Amino acid sequence: MQTLKHQRIDRKKKVKKSHLLLIGSFLVFLGIGILSWNHLLKLRSEVFSEMQIAMFERIPTVLQEEVVENVPIVDNISSDNTPVVSPPPAIDYSKYLGVLEIPRISLKRGFYDLDSKYNSIQYNVTLVKGSTMPDVDRGNLILMAHSGDAYISYFAYLYQLQIGNDVYITYHGKKYHYQIVNIYDVEKTGTVKIQRNYDKTTLTLITCTKNDDTKQTIYIAELVA
Repeated sequence: MQTLKHQRIDRKKKVKKSHLLLIGSFLVFLGIGILSWNHLLKLRSEVFSEMQIAMFERIPTVLQEEVVENVPIVDNISSDNTPVVSPPPAIDYSKYLGVLEIPRISLKRGFYDLDSKYNSIQYNVTLVKGSTMPDVDRGNLILMAHSGDAYISYFAYLYQLQIGNDVYITYHGKKYHYQIVNIYDVEKTGTVKIQRNYDKTTLTLITCTKNDDTKQTIYIAELVA
């Protein structure tokens, strides 16, 4: 009788161990699946961007709005809290308004007109209302994007930029050369003050501060004469 009892106990232990192994394996595969999905989304986004830049031929109307001093908050997001947002259907690869390029961090990404349904921080580098394009003397082109490690975190490596680094904007078939002249942080309050020289043609980049979810970092670049 004692032997049979021991055998039943052993079987229960084996069954319990098997269940734990199954649960552990499931959790491991689930984690791998989540990481792989985020990686695939990032790769798809990069492929779409390369296709769009290659077909970048549109000549749009120059924006005439006044330069604004306040722009919305952007967030620092990671792959585990990225909102489930699919790219809009039927993307037109030829209709970028311009292309942002930063050699130091190997960033080359297009952006759309204000009225485009693709001009959304959930899909692309986003043009902020009130921006003026590089051919407007003393104007200010304002772009923002998420930081973090999610597939839509196009400004994830802006923190590596330094004063004097080069930034380029391609618009109307012409490549405009800017250099970073100021980098500063502001508290997240819903808006940020853009501190710039109003005698200079300016490019402003906005993203969340690395390792600090309470702040945003502003990068001010001026057009090189």
